[in-house]
Amino acid sequence: MISYPHISPDIVAIGPIRIRWYGLMYVLGFLATYFLVPRLPKAKQIGLTSERMQDLILYLAVGLIVGARLGFLFFYQYDNWEFYWKHPLEIIATWHGGMSFHGGFLGAVVAGWLFCRRSRLPFWGVADCVAVTAPIGLGLGRIGNFINGELYGRPSDVPWAMVFPDGGPLPRHPSQIYEALGEGLLLFAILWILSRKDRRHGVIVTAFLFFYGVIRFLLEFFREPDENLGFLLGHWTMGQVLCAAMVVAAAILYFRGLGRGVRRHKT
Repeated sequence: MISYPHISPDIVAIGPIRIRWYGLMYVLGFLATYFLVPRLPKAKQIGLTSERMQDLILYLAVGLIVGARLGFLFFYQYDNWEFYWKHPLEIIATWHGGMSFHGGFLGAVVAGWLFCRRSRLPFWGVADCVAVTAPIGLGLGRIGNFINGELYGRPSDVPWAMVFPDGGPLPRHPSQIYEALGEGLLLFAILWILSRKDRRHGVIVTAFLFFYGVIRFLLEFFREPDENLGFLLGHWTMGQVLCAAMVVAAAILYFRGLGRGVRRHKT
């Protein structure tokens, strides 16, 4: 067992004003998207310039935050709606925690679609470009979870197990680090390699759906289930149910043709 490094979740705290590591991870993830996407071959082909990226980042940020919060409420708090009905301000209280990746993903998809309609850019091409850099933000977000001491793993006796502040006396898997490496570093490497070739619109985002779904599904076996939900469908967590849906969605996109073939684009 190794000691959990107690890092304050706050970078700066002046009275009620707080700048938190978790929020900084979101900002760094969006900055990575802003700077890296215009350098991708496909972004140059479809006209996704740095100027257009400024608008896209704004759309994605709003869609991600709104979707992540609503996803948390619908996917993970569906048995607690009476509380939110009586305390409606808690619906927007993101500072109390509670954000869902799957909800954020859906929110970003809707926001990206609206941006593409307004900008007259190909939705699937833009989605491919954003999907390449999305794992950077995902990996950084998991590091933020680790600093917050949340979303910890199941009890374990592996040599690197840790006792988390809110996880009771038992040492646990540092599942946030596993996810930072899997959903972040590994997924980014896979998608970056795939993006080096001129592929048909939809290939990269299909790969994102499939590989993220598979990687997180497997890593969820090391993560403590949500306390209010426990296990679903036998031994699955809510995260695994949603990831299985992502894999099914990837299969549908693939057999529709979005994940196959190569299309040469005119510049």
